[in-house]
Amino acid sequence: MLFSDCSDEEYQEIQEIIIGLAIQIKIRDLVLVHIEKYLRQHVAPSFWAKFLKVEEEVKGFQLFKSAVNDLYESLKNFSPILNKLNTLNNCCGDNKPIFGERDVLMGFKQLLRATLLSQLPLDFPVIINHFYKISFNVFDNEYENSEMPDDIMCSGCWNESIDCNCAYIVKIFHDTNRKLVELQLLERLTGQVLTNFIQLRIESHIQKVCAGTFDVSHIGFLENWLDTTVMSWLTRIYCAGSSKPQPDDHIVLNAISKFKQKLSYFLYHSYTKLRIDQLFNIVIDYPDSQAAVDDIKLCLDKTDLRSTLCKKLQNALETRLLHPGVNTTDILTAYISTIRALRHLDPSGVILETVTKPVRSYLRNREDTVRSVVSSLTEEGAGSELAEELVKFAVDNDNENDKEEDWDEWEPDPVDADPKINSCDRKASDIISMLVNVYGSKELFVNEYRTLLADRLLGQSVINTEKEIRYLELLKLRFGESQLHFCEVMLRDVSDSKRLNALIQQDRNFESLNSKFSSNAMILSAQFWPPFKDESLELPEDIKQHFEAYTKCYETLKGNRTLSWKPHLGNVNIEIEIGTKKLDLIVSPFNATLIMHFQNKPEWSLEELHQVMKVPITILRRKITYWQSLGIITEKTTDNYALVDGSEASKPSGSRNQVQDMICEDEETESVMASAHDQREGELQVFWSYIVGMLTNLDSLPLERIHQMLKMFASQAPGTECSLQELRQFLDTKVRTHQLILQAGMYKLPKT
Repeated sequence: MLFSDCSDEEYQEIQEIIIGLAIQIKIRDLVLVHIEKYLRQHVAPSFWAKFLKVEEEVKGFQLFKSAVNDLYESLKNFSPILNKLNTLNNCCGDNKPIFGERDVLMGFKQLLRATLLSQLPLDFPVIINHFYKISFNVFDNEYENSEMPDDIMCSGCWNESIDCNCAYIVKIFHDTNRKLVELQLLERLTGQVLTNFIQLRIESHIQKVCAGTFDVSHIGFLENWLDTTVMSWLTRIYCAGSSKPQPDDHIVLNAISKFKQKLSYFLYHSYTKLRIDQLFNIVIDYPDSQAAVDDIKLCLDKTDLRSTLCKKLQNALETRLLHPGVNTTDILTAYISTIRALRHLDPSGVILETVTKPVRSYLRNREDTVRSVVSSLTEEGAGSELAEELVKFAVDNDNENDKEEDWDEWEPDPVDADPKINSCDRKASDIISMLVNVYGSKELFVNEYRTLLADRLLGQSVINTEKEIRYLELLKLRFGESQLHFCEVMLRDVSDSKRLNALIQQDRNFESLNSKFSSNAMILSAQFWPPFKDESLELPEDIKQHFEAYTKCYETLKGNRTLSWKPHLGNVNIEIEIGTKKLDLIVSPFNATLIMHFQNKPEWSLEELHQVMKVPITILRRKITYWQSLGIITEKTTDNYALVDGSEASKPSGSRNQVQDMICEDEETESVMASAHDQREGELQVFWSYIVGMLTNLDSLPLERIHQMLKMFASQAPGTECSLQELRQFLDTKVRTHQLILQAGMYKLPKT
């Protein structure tokens, strides 16, 4: 038997015999072989036999405790033989390492570890995980005191307070860890299981604490929890129950320090991954979510998740924002929030530049982006973020001269920065600059503002010129005075029109015409205003006479200037009495002209109205529904309309009111300015006289030759930069209207 013993005196005699025979090395090696065999055949199988795959955590706790206790007790039996073996080894004199160690006891522990780990079962982590899960739960909830009522469940061991086992669990926990430390098995047997378990607890704790809340910083609380709970628990594991390791125990101190580094990194990594998954909502909620952005900024410096953040946020923006179901204004609002949040997260602007590439590309292809941006720039009230940015830019611009470059605070760009882009330009770009850079041209935004301003000046009955001048001055700081000179003239036209109207109304020749109705004209400088929609409308004779008188008065005042009226533009205050019904309305000149014809003749067909008003029938059919909705005109037969009599006009109509609201809304939102397509068509008409002259002299020319000659002779005309594709479309339009002939790729004029 391996453990048959003898007294110290008997062993001394045996050792002297062994030394006398000079076989002490052979005897030592033989004993080591027998110890190794015994550990392999008896100790290790007995230890691993208790590592069963059980579901009950309490049973797993007991099995692990029992396995460690039995191993510890069985190894106590080796103490006598190890002492005698150590004495024998000292007499060998060959200084041969014992299983890689100089000391017999240390060599034995190395042999034990190697033997146990060589027979490692597949499911060995199960009961180890149960053991540490129960003990951590007790430690994490140790604030629960024993003075709780007996019928309240203990949150540590999940028993009723009267049967609380927390003290027993803590005692067993410390005792088991002490034995593992003595056997030097703690790290090798439980290290990876402990790491996996703690990582799971960290992830669950982060989910529990941080789910859905962005307005509070959590990283400080998580770091404190890691220090006070997790690391304190781990310290007690490594120090066999003690809250602090011995100052001279460098092995334990080093092990705890490495564990903390590993767990701290995992904490930052897990928290950052969670926030990256929520980053779209965090960005949309900014600045209310600034605390979460601060946490991410801190964690990005400690982890390698920068590229992951860029990819996931970019994908979230594409899938949740960049599709036809989202309004352009909502996309712009989200884009602005993204710019602000990512600027705070990464002042270098590299993340912002990378993430927002698809947003910029998508906005460039949306037709109403420029109008939405310009509308937001000049919106009143809270929530207009671009208007706030415009004011902020003006303030910052005033302070720009006071700033000096802090060269001593210079920091290099991140490694993922595009080297072709100047870092100063990337950092200096404000929100409005980034929106302008989507198109790369200030002119588009200035022209759109000009059109929007024209709509506002012509569409409002009361014009707040002070507000418009304020916005214009802010825009001049942003886009330059030369770009907005036309808009200054437009605003000056408004004030000049008020003065001229007052003078004309005082004219005696014109005063008599005001008995039927009065008029106020908005007198516009034609070359400074954007083009208007080209619509035809024949006014009633007395209205035309009134306008002619107004023109004569104007010519008297201005001498060498005259007026060209736009009869389809403006607003008309009209009072209608029919039966007992009386209406005071503000309508378009078209609707006013339409109802005035029914004043002279109660029944009209669409064809008759078309002949009198010079308006297409399709437009007449659409516009007349306004008066139908008010119950003033009715359709007697198809395309034949009549004025209702007094009794019918007084009847209320609920459904008609709904139609009226819809039509009024349509009238309000309709712009009086020509669309961008219409404006471009007008600009291209400049080419027509050049093209006619070319083809008259040269008979026929191919498209490319016409394009080259236009660049030579027509390049000085404003707005005449034309691509080959635009020229082809323009000439094809002339072919369809029989103004040109296309034969074998050659354009020529038709014969007259």
